[in-house]
Amino acid sequence: METSELIKKVRKIEIKTRGLSNNIFAGEYHSAFKGRGMTFAEVREYQYGDDIRSVDWNVTARFGHPYIKVFEEERELTVVLLIDVSGSREFGTVTQLKKDIFTEVAATLAFSTIQNNDKIGVIFFSDKIEKFIPPKKGKKHVLHIIRELIDFRPESNKTDIAGALRYFTNAIKKSSTAFIISDFIDKNFERDLTIANRKHDVVALQVFDIRETELPNVGLVKLKDAESGERIWVDTSDKRLRTTYKHAWGERQLDLQKSFTKSGVDLVTMSTSDDYVRALMKLFKMRA
Repeated sequence: METSELIKKVRKIEIKTRGLSNNIFAGEYHSAFKGRGMTFAEVREYQYGDDIRSVDWNVTARFGHPYIKVFEEERELTVVLLIDVSGSREFGTVTQLKKDIFTEVAATLAFSTIQNNDKIGVIFFSDKIEKFIPPKKGKKHVLHIIRELIDFRPESNKTDIAGALRYFTNAIKKSSTAFIISDFIDKNFERDLTIANRKHDVVALQVFDIRETELPNVGLVKLKDAESGERIWVDTSDKRLRTTYKHAWGERQLDLQKSFTKSGVDLVTMSTSDDYVRALMKLFKMRA
């Protein structure tokens, strides 16, 4: 992509997603994703109703009446976006490709992160780690992330979510909040998801297209698997085939939901034809 075209796209994404972060998600992100640690703030005199376990016995002995330790939540977070850049993200039949939603959702979360003075990092993955941007603060860093989201070209079209989770668990030592943004067309990642979520706070954001859920009746069509490159002819006028296709999607979603529930990970789904703002608001309210 030419530099001038890329700058225009970055600016367009910045204006839209920073506006969402400032105007819609201003307080929602803060309350939904809190720091996990507690830091000592001050000592004050004991008041009726205070937890006796917070009494500072040294200060109490010195002054002859009870004082308690006051702690405040350690607010600063490290946020990591795990972005699926496999071939299936290039699919979309309504107004946007899945990768367009990936980009806007990731950019919105990134601006929400720096607005709260948190660090943000990104792991781009296919069936290998394509690129790792270590967590940092600041608008300049976020704009660099957005440029990569728009212009990144992966070496592989395939997917390995388990591998990405293992890399994340090993690379990020400090407890963090992680968002996996993917269509989750993959299997056998439940174990690594569970391990990652024990150390970190993991959230899954699934983006899908309506044509992945059901086939329209449009006769004979040629379909291509974006990851394997395999092409097959499909007769969509066959009602039994359309029913089987729809059922297979439903079963896969059910299995996916079970995996995330078992791993203790929140899953939010959004379609390329949906308003992703609603999906993010649903996530924030779910966790508030």
